[in-house]
This record gives sequence, C-alpha cells and structure tokens, in this order.
Amino acid sequence: MNPTAANDDRRPTRADTARAVGDGEHGEGPMRLFVFGCGFSARAFTDTLPHGLVAGVTTRTPQKAASLAAHGLKPFVFDGERPGPGIDAALHRTTHLLVSIAPGERGDPVLRQYRDEIVHAMPQLRWIGYLSTVGVYGDHGGAWVDETTELRPVSQRSHERVAAEEAWTQAAGERGTPLAILRLSGIYGPGRNTFENLKAGRARRLVKPGQVFNRIHVADIAGALSLLAGSATGGVFNVTDDEPAPPQDVVEYAARLGGFPMPPEVDFETADLTEMARSFYGENKRVGNQRLKSLGYEFYFPTFREGLMALKPGSAGDTIT
Repeated sequence: MNPTAANDDRRPTRADTARAVGDGEHGEGPMRLFVFGCGFSARAFTDTLPHGLVAGVTTRTPQKAASLAAHGLKPFVFDGERPGPGIDAALHRTTHLLVSIAPGERGDPVLRQYRDEIVHAMPQLRWIGYLSTVGVYGDHGGAWVDETTELRPVSQRSHERVAAEEAWTQAAGERGTPLAILRLSGIYGPGRNTFENLKAGRARRLVKPGQVFNRIHVADIAGALSLLAGSATGGVFNVTDDEPAPPQDVVEYAARLGGFPMPPEVDFETADLTEMARSFYGENKRVGNQRLKSLGYEFYFPTFREGLMALKPGSAGDTIT
C-alpha cells in the first residue's frame, strides 16, 4: 500500500518509512543503512528515515559532507579513487547497503574499493540495493519492455551499467544476500523538474515523432526503497511511472498548469543539442512497472500529471526539505 496517499503533497514521511522498515521482516533488529552516493535519489530516501537508522552516507567532497552533517547525517568522503576514512568500520555495523554511484570505464567504484569487505566482512548485512537505470534496455522502437526483456544497451554509460549490475549480482550471490536492482526512469522532483526549466527559460518542446519517455518522481524512488529494504526483497524492479509520454506533452502540460508562456515546438532533427542530450533520443521504449506493483506498491505519482500538480510553484511538494 501507499501509506501517504491522503497527505497534501503525497511524499513519504519519516513515520511512514519507520513503520515500513521497522525491526526487519523477521525481527532481526532495526535497520542500519549505509549509502554510497547520497545524491538526489538516495537523499530522498534517507530524508524519510529517522537519523538513528542511517549509519552513514558518502559524498565526494568535504563541502558536501558538511552540508549533509548539518542535516543530521553522518557523512564520509569517498571519491571512488581510494577508500574513505572510517567507512570500513561503518560497513561492519551495516544491515542495509544502498549504492547510488554511477560506474565508469573501470567498473563500479564501490566494488573496486570495497568488494572484499562487502562480500566477507559485513556480518550483519541483510539487504543490498543498487540504483540502476532503464537505459540498460536500450532501444526497442517504442515497444513495451519489462524486467525480462533482453538488454540492448546503446550508449557507453548504459553498457557500464549492465556490467555494474552483473558485478553486484555476482558479489551479492557470493555472500547469499538479497540484491534489489532498481532500474529508474527519468528522475524528477523538488528543485529538478519541468517548472524549473520553464522558470529558467530552458524548456523546449522538442518533437521527435513517436518518441516517448517514462519518468519517476523521486518520492516514488524513496517509496520503492522503503518497501524493498523493509522486506529485504531481492530482484530486478523497474521503478517508473505508468504513462510513457512524448516529452513535448509534458512541457505543454507544465506550462499550462504553471501559467508560463508556451515554448515553441522545435524539430528534433534540426535542434541544437549536446551529444549526450541527443543520445537519449536514440532510445525509445515504454517501460512497465507491474513487478513492483505485484509486491503491493502503490505509486504516489503514477503519471507526470500528478507529479507536476504536486510540484506546481507554491504547492507543498515544490520545496526540498
């Protein structure tokens, strides 16, 4: 169930998540979560947890660590190039591990530095979560895909994600710990959404016939993590909304909803785009989420319409807490 469907901004609260994670599915004691990469998505989850359940989080710089500490978290600096001071000891006490760091050409930075500790020296670990991307499916010509669909990664970053998923699957298998791989679609939420682009004058109604994208509100990433971590559930799950939609339709809806001037339509073929932006349009698919729903999960924001309604400037869900 979605425990906060009646809330004004529909986002999960600390009380909701505390009830979900509780003392573990079999009464093993409270969660002690460690997060590698406490960015936008992972932070949405930690913000729903009582601080006593978070054993530590990592970030790349001392400046960001100071900001996390000011919000009551215990930060460690980890840049992926070398082990971070104090992380080994924190991992020893960890029951739930969340990884939200992108891999690179040399593989997954967490496994590169901590694979031996994760496989052999975390005696209390009972669940691993890995935040991946629907980009691993590649291009399917607009057809529907699910977790059983063949992976056809196109970009280099998607090939690296596939390799990282395989590496984490092997590591979790060696120690016999449930691994949940969450394949996320386009992430949006407070401070990172179409309204922000409209306010900044960056929004464009880019039109490529037949092109659709799925999206996911960051609150539903937190909600899915609460469900999967709280029940120590493993498997691969698409964490994505119900309605893949043309990107220009989302911009039009947000502009009308927020009272912004309507950006003109721009033809994809002649648009001035970065190489990375253009690469996203080289993959077209409709991503299904039935496997996550089969566990009883109900989306806070099942389509972009509910999500943008909550993020409308001046609404309760527009702010980052």
